[in-house]
Amino acid sequence: MRFRQPLPALLLLASFLGGCATLDVPREPSQALPASDSAFGRSIQAQAAPHQGQSGFRLLSNSTEAFTARAELIRNAQSSLDLQYYIVHDGISTRMLVEELLKAADRGVRVRILLDDTTSDGLDQIIATLAAHPHIQIRLFNPLHLGRSTGVTRTAGRVLNLSQQHRRMHNKLWLADNSVAIVGGRNLGDEYFDAEPNLNFTDIDMLSVGPVAEQLGHSFDQYWNSALSKPIDEFLSSRPTAKDLENTRTRLEESLEETRKQNHALYQQLMTFTTHPRLDIWRRELIWAWNQALWDAPSKVLAKGEPDPHLLLTTQLAPELNGVSKELIMISAYFVPGQPGLVYLTGRADAGVSVKLLTNSLEATDVPAVHGGYAPYRKALLEHGVQLFELRRQPGAGGGSGPHVFYSKAYRGSDSSLHSKAMIFDQQKSFVGSFNFDPRSVLWNTEVGVLVDSPELESRVRELAMQGMAPALSYQAKLENGNVVWVTEDNGKLHTLTTEPGSLWRRFGAWMSTTVGLERML
Repeated sequence: MRFRQPLPALLLLASFLGGCATLDVPREPSQALPASDSAFGRSIQAQAAPHQGQSGFRLLSNSTEAFTARAELIRNAQSSLDLQYYIVHDGISTRMLVEELLKAADRGVRVRILLDDTTSDGLDQIIATLAAHPHIQIRLFNPLHLGRSTGVTRTAGRVLNLSQQHRRMHNKLWLADNSVAIVGGRNLGDEYFDAEPNLNFTDIDMLSVGPVAEQLGHSFDQYWNSALSKPIDEFLSSRPTAKDLENTRTRLEESLEETRKQNHALYQQLMTFTTHPRLDIWRRELIWAWNQALWDAPSKVLAKGEPDPHLLLTTQLAPELNGVSKELIMISAYFVPGQPGLVYLTGRADAGVSVKLLTNSLEATDVPAVHGGYAPYRKALLEHGVQLFELRRQPGAGGGSGPHVFYSKAYRGSDSSLHSKAMIFDQQKSFVGSFNFDPRSVLWNTEVGVLVDSPELESRVRELAMQGMAPALSYQAKLENGNVVWVTEDNGKLHTLTTEPGSLWRRFGAWMSTTVGLERML
């Protein structure tokens, strides 16, 4: 029997959750502009022409390079910029990029920004102010329509529609003139660009040039024109004006000037793109190879249960996963194999494939609950010969040593967490993107990435993986007398830990996720 809720109670709930969606906003479809529309795009086409359909790639594993590449692509863009992100956090790096985006829009570049709804709590007016620029359009993917103004009301609104609201657009894509793209694991925020003193993420992006950028432009258009993508103005009672945008520019400039004075070293580090541009150098270093851009269909999030396999990135990646015969290396910040993943990985290992995994340790992860989903599978994986490496929290001054690509050199002593996502197949092909090996990436979130057929690029990704697996940087989980132990190196000496490193609070968080059965949500 269903109980009817009294009308006054419904009205009260509506007023409590109300998001001011009162504007009638026209929603016009649009497409990526051809690369040939700009001199920059035509120069990329000319560079790619001798390679007969292949695309050019360069890894961006260094945080400063990753920031510089984004900023330089804004400065080089002449016709269009298409940006798609899961998380955008405020901070000096984001403010610098926003300032550059405004300058690009001023010179006539069309800017389309597609954001997941995740981090827009109470920020609709601020986001919409940027869209007051005649050349900037902003849309939210799978937005919450009720309770947008505060964290409390958003939480309540999500609970009322949990089946769809836990499904997010996890894609990360930066596309300039439909000719050069950046794909990988980085969101936008200081913690991704060595600009945050308390937390820094280790990540991998890939500069992708030529035909692959056009493929990724098609993926962006699918999401942008999806019925799930709503113009930011739909959630406002009144549109910001040109005066509001002018005031925002003034505050932005004042903020950056204050940072220049108060934190000059960091400011100069990020502003390197203005004094030492690198894009032309990187274009000469490209590795040209055949490739395939892969992405989930945006309609994946509408499935009532598990989505149709035809909609999934994993279905496109399946031939590589099933065909690997010698070596499989996986870098996954959040790793929860589930029973299907366990069967797959142990099956590969039993067939003689060398299977290595790099993920976060309990002490390093920023989401202990995810570690709780991974830990129960650890013993079974090890019993079948899967090699497990868990990246340590950043060592202090007296700790281990290793390549700076995995640890911030700007803030020694800050918390550091693996955020990279990559796979290597038989020392031949590499996949770099936003996809984690967990149920959330497979079933609930949408993802994007690029598969590249190149032993040369593979060797570069493999080198990064091997650096991260080094004993000074990671714990290698092993079995000893039937129990899991952790082998690592400090001050040049190997030693074995019989208790998993991590605080009591982190242990509790991991235990709770296992106890309440959150695995399929992780």
